[in-house]
Amino acid sequence: MTYIETIIIGAGPCGLATAIDLQDADKDYLVIEKGNVVNTIYHYPTHQTFFSSSDKLGIGDIPFITVEKKPVRNQALVYYREVASRYDLNINLYEEVLSGEKNDDLFHLKTTKGEYTCKYLVLATGYYFQHNELHAPGAHLEKVHHYFKEAHPYFKQNVLVIGGKNSSVDAAIELEHAGANVTVIYRGSEYSPSIKPWILPEFESLVKHGKIQMKFDTDVDEITEDTVTLRGPDGLVTIDNDFVFAMIGYHPDYTFMESFGIQINETPYGVGPSYDETTMETNVENLYISGVIAAGNDANTIFIENGKFHGGLITKDIINKESVKLKQR
Repeated sequence: MTYIETIIIGAGPCGLATAIDLQDADKDYLVIEKGNVVNTIYHYPTHQTFFSSSDKLGIGDIPFITVEKKPVRNQALVYYREVASRYDLNINLYEEVLSGEKNDDLFHLKTTKGEYTCKYLVLATGYYFQHNELHAPGAHLEKVHHYFKEAHPYFKQNVLVIGGKNSSVDAAIELEHAGANVTVIYRGSEYSPSIKPWILPEFESLVKHGKIQMKFDTDVDEITEDTVTLRGPDGLVTIDNDFVFAMIGYHPDYTFMESFGIQINETPYGVGPSYDETTMETNVENLYISGVIAAGNDANTIFIENGKFHGGLITKDIINKESVKLKQR
């Protein structure tokens, strides 16, 4: 059993930023990551372009500089690797936390490689690997995917993209460029205001010229091996289909959070964890959250560019707690 004062679960940008803040404060910490650094970004689509500018994605004192204002996936991978290397951050890679509990004011964690105890615990696990479920007959078929990597395998295939936000629009454009026959459906009656403004004109042009079929106020009724049936303004319509990309969003791992005692509350956007916005401490004493998981189901409120500051709030609170305990001795 290894004791570390503070353990951070997750080595995404916000987890790394939290580690940097703790390290700058000379605090004892360890980051445990089930994959490699910024594992979520690695799983982004190959040609992903970020919404934020590179300067806003930078962490620590190392600037993120790119020729283009908005960086692409591979540039981000290089940058965050360099940050972890330059700071020589204390990270255990390819080690997954299997379970955890709090006993006697300490957190006890079991991982794929060992057991740990810590006084302070920070969850910086993101939400990308918990996709929202598609509730329709046939949603379990192998041809249904919730993540898009690249378009080449879908040349001359009939592809349905479900969703009307950035991930679905990005995927649809790339699929069309690769020669796929693309249909996009969205429950809403108009394009989401969150779509990147520099890609919407291209998407609308493809729709206008009949290269992408766009259907609003439409949902999936049924999926079969070679068709999908859509329910929309024209009733039920069945079209030929080879693959489905259900780009319908993601959510934090609430089961994992609840296993530590974190309360999950109702919000105007669904549900979200209970925490103090001034310290990022949850309802469980000494248990913090950092990054996008704080947003719960409202994924449009916390990003890397504002989530990276959570580490400073957490570090300040830990320092204050330790200072009070020293004065009480």
